[in-house]
Amino acid sequence: GSIPDTIDNLNQVQQLDLGGNQLSGSIPDTIGNLTQLVSMLLRHNGLSGSIPDSIGNLTLLQTLRLDSNQLSGSIPDAIGILTQLVSMELNFNQLSGNIPDAIGNLTQLEALDLGFN
Repeated sequence: GSIPDTIDNLNQVQQLDLGGNQLSGSIPDTIGNLTQLVSMLLRHNGLSGSIPDSIGNLTLLQTLRLDSNQLSGSIPDAIGILTQLVSMELNFNQLSGNIPDAIGNLTQLEALDLGFN
């Protein structure tokens, strides 16, 4: 299955864990409407496409795990808006390009894993 565009109806959700479910398709732009999210775990699926710029709307996010998917493209500059991030794991994907300068804004970051891309 895939993550439906209507996921934004869950606008009070603070923790989203869809890890290890063999999900396919892309991460919908509407994920950026889940502005109460503190933790987003989409790891160990078959998600493809790029990380949507709308991820920058998730300003309360502390944990972001998109590891072990098939995500491609570059890490969006919008990542730099997520100044509450403590842990970000984007390893084991197919990401390319430069690490954005905006990553330097993540001054709370304690764990960063970009390996195997």
